[in-house]
Amino acid sequence: MALYILYESASGYSLFLAHGLDEIGQNTEAVRGSVADLNRFGKVVKLAAFSPFESALDALNQCNAVSEGQMTDELRNFLELTLPKVKEGKKPKFSLGVAEPKLGSHICEVTKIPCQSNEFVLELLRGLRLHFDRFIENLKPGDLEKAQLGLGHSYSRAKVKFNVNRVDNMVIQAIFLLDTLDKDINSFSMRVREWYSWHFPELAKIVSDNYLYSKVAKYVEDKSQLSEDHLSDLTDIVGDEDKAKEIIEAAKASMGQDLSPIDLINVKQFALRVMDLAEYRKKLYDYLVAKMNDIAPNLAALIGEVVGARLISHAGSLTNLAKCASSTLQILGAEKALFRALKTHGNTPKYGLIFHSSFIGRASTRNKGRMARYLANKCSIASRIDCFLEKSTTAFGEKLREQVEERLDFYDKGVAPRKNLDMMKSAIETVESKDTEMDVDEPANEPSAKKSKKKKSKAGAKDEPMAEEKPEAVTNGHTAPEEPKSEKEKKKEKRKLAQEAEEEKNEPTENVNGANGFNAEDGTAKKKKKKKSKDENTEDLPAASEGKKKKK
Repeated sequence: MALYILYESASGYSLFLAHGLDEIGQNTEAVRGSVADLNRFGKVVKLAAFSPFESALDALNQCNAVSEGQMTDELRNFLELTLPKVKEGKKPKFSLGVAEPKLGSHICEVTKIPCQSNEFVLELLRGLRLHFDRFIENLKPGDLEKAQLGLGHSYSRAKVKFNVNRVDNMVIQAIFLLDTLDKDINSFSMRVREWYSWHFPELAKIVSDNYLYSKVAKYVEDKSQLSEDHLSDLTDIVGDEDKAKEIIEAAKASMGQDLSPIDLINVKQFALRVMDLAEYRKKLYDYLVAKMNDIAPNLAALIGEVVGARLISHAGSLTNLAKCASSTLQILGAEKALFRALKTHGNTPKYGLIFHSSFIGRASTRNKGRMARYLANKCSIASRIDCFLEKSTTAFGEKLREQVEERLDFYDKGVAPRKNLDMMKSAIETVESKDTEMDVDEPANEPSAKKSKKKKSKAGAKDEPMAEEKPEAVTNGHTAPEEPKSEKEKKKEKRKLAQEAEEEKNEPTENVNGANGFNAEDGTAKKKKKKKSKDENTEDLPAASEGKKKKK
């Protein structure tokens, strides 16, 4: 049986015929030895056909299709033109070797060409990749490398498919920057305290908050100029009138040394920088909360935005965190202590980053390890839901948080918590109920539009003069079902209607001086005549059918 090998290069599709395989016996070791030598390998494999790509975009589309295991129309046409044709009802006397098993199965399903992908075929493809430029004629040196480089860049760039609203990399960068800002603001605030304490040392004891201290230092500047007139402004800054009075009294009896105007300007500018950093830190925290609610809403609802973001950043991504077992998530961030304990045969750590959660702090000392294990279990569930659920919802995270609260009550008071199965069922019901509410709200607006359209159509019908109507035949108060009419009867009805229309035109119109050029009473009379004529036609139809039956 002949073996054709499909090789997808950066420049196009190529088909090679491998012959003399009976002598080799399809031994991978023999092929592996002959791959390096072009003279030996060239005797086994020969080029059958080559189809170059039209452009770089076409090469990218073909490469994406091959990586996903799909056969494009171009590849199908190439195979059908170059491979031997198989007669119906007969088995093909050849097989096609491919590198991707998924692509081979798709080709076999569509074209019924038998495909194979094994170690022997892969070794042959390795040799083709090594000596491909020797098989193709009119190929300049360096062209293949350029095509491979360009296709590699475009393929890797196009392969990064992500949802802009669910980019966990932004959360990782934000939490890193937040931690860095906390350290910087703390160190800068200490520098402001130390610097301004040379001038006003008593202020450090009165105002303990770093942000407020920088704000007061920027406002006061020279303590000798501080008086009772500044009480209202100081009260607005500090938020306490007694504390503002204490600052003014301390400034009068301060032991600090005087500073030159240039020194005070520098202190003021540095305090202003610290205030700007503190305000930016608040904005960054709000941004982090918003991003966490988009990316991992259930994890944020369970353990908090900051701790959840730290877990994601330490794992590398939300997908990596979802892949972690709950035991790994429990000690995430305590790797040094874990390996130290394993090395010294000591006690392993009970918690890592999840120690910063409020649940661990609320648990008693003897139950902290249990609480950490239970919380890690729920965090792993929440991270997997956030990673693989398409819809963004916090229902699961809220139910998991309720479970953790009930577990705390169980450890403290002995109240039995609800089962996980019941909680998940209730969470699914809440999500489905929200979806149904959204579905109900959308069609509710549609009937009003339809009604308005109907009203408009009715109003339009009233405006049109003498609109023709087709009343249904009534018998004893009930509408009679319509009977199938023959072509002769239809022609008779058309003639009668035409005659009536001509008679109406010939009739003299009365009351020409009216607003619409005709009398309302005449119009109603004409309509009644029409109805009577149609009723007579419907009564005549059954009689005519009975007469035909009698003749037969």
